[in-house]
Amino acid sequence: MSEHPHIATARRVLALEADALGLMSRSLGAPFVKAVETILAAKGRVICTGIGKSGHVARKIAATMASTGTQAYFVHATEASHGDLGMIAQDDVVLALSKSGETKELADMIGYAKRYSIPLIGMTAKADSTLGRASDILLQVPDAAEACAETNAPTTSTTLMIAMGDALAVALLESKGFKADHFKVFHPGGKLGAMLRTAADLMHKSGELPLVAAGTPFIDAVKSMSGKGFGVLGVTSSDGKLAGIVTDGDLRRYLTSGKTAAVIDDVMNRTPLTAAPDQLAADVLRTMNERKITQIFVVESGKPAGIIHMHDLLKSGLA
Repeated sequence: MSEHPHIATARRVLALEADALGLMSRSLGAPFVKAVETILAAKGRVICTGIGKSGHVARKIAATMASTGTQAYFVHATEASHGDLGMIAQDDVVLALSKSGETKELADMIGYAKRYSIPLIGMTAKADSTLGRASDILLQVPDAAEACAETNAPTTSTTLMIAMGDALAVALLESKGFKADHFKVFHPGGKLGAMLRTAADLMHKSGELPLVAAGTPFIDAVKSMSGKGFGVLGVTSSDGKLAGIVTDGDLRRYLTSGKTAAVIDDVMNRTPLTAAPDQLAADVLRTMNERKITQIFVVESGKPAGIIHMHDLLKSGLA
């Protein structure tokens, strides 16, 4: 059975762009290293700029950098010529994008950078272009054929620029030791923000915890467990540490076995699964799913600090 024309087109586009990405990867060298080190050394921001599709990519690169710990801002090249050049300081670094390197709207931005000795990183396919020659650091992307050959619409070239921007952002991130808890600060909302929250962010604390001391009479412990409504009970030892837990399932299994219990210790699971306060909520969810449990105690130095129910993860937008 022959392949649908749409699928054939898609495969051709993806193959062209993948080949161009491979070529760019193999050509990376000293200029990329210098670009990363220049940005790391800068006291100011990375000013990303471009026109048209390159402008859209520049805006995306600025957003990616900003969310991963590198101060970055997008300035539209045309608006720069009408007052926005004042937003660029001498401590900044300019990252200018243009496939041809001859985008006339970049002229004032290039001139401003040279006049005030602001490092200019150019991203273009043409090393001998105006932008290429003016750049202090040239990040040359392959001059590969656009996937839309008939109209020469920016396709392969924008993919290459996005990928180069991602490479810069990740290299900067790793050089700074930027971690998930830093990333969380810039992504407090949505699914991503929920995934980067910790157990301590979601847990019920203090007076909400279903806890009784070891040696508590069985009936009194069950009443306490019912009153809290978590479907689980924590049992603490004399030093305040979590000695075990009892779940609704534990109670059902024990009572239907025909056994009788004098104290809650007779029923409790003495090796309960727990979480740490700084554990990522995403990891807590994964553990709960794998072990098929609906609640988990958060323990610090052996003592119960909180409890998380699956409903808490659902409400946070994580599950």
